[in-house]
Amino acid sequence: MVKKDLEHLTPLQYKVTQEAGTEAPFTGKYDNFFEDGIYVDVVSGEPLFSSLDKYDSGCGWPAFTKPLVKLQEKRDQSFGMERTEVRSKGADSHLGHVFCDGPVDRGGLRYCINSAALRFIPVADLEKEGYGEYRHLFK
Repeated sequence: MVKKDLEHLTPLQYKVTQEAGTEAPFTGKYDNFFEDGIYVDVVSGEPLFSSLDKYDSGCGWPAFTKPLVKLQEKRDQSFGMERTEVRSKGADSHLGHVFCDGPVDRGGLRYCINSAALRFIPVADLEKEGYGEYRHLFK
């Protein structure tokens, strides 16, 4: 298990990642954000998604077609819905949900993720931040 660093979290980040909360749609800083880089778990820094797999789904949350690493999946029947929750593997942070209504030509999945669960690392900062192994994705 990855060491959790909870001290730096805002109340919203804590609610989302530790209590399986959800930020309001169209309010997250990464919903309409399309710079090149990777997204990591705000709790542990685990790499999660690449901007190359991000797309505008119109759902109000950042959407990705696939993760960089295997995520935990859990059945979620809250709010009278049948969904699949996704969590980071090492820190067990709640990230969001995965749905089968994504772009068919890119695998058909839509990872609908809370911005509050993410930290963005721009391509120019990958090495400096310790994520140099992901630089090759952007060549």
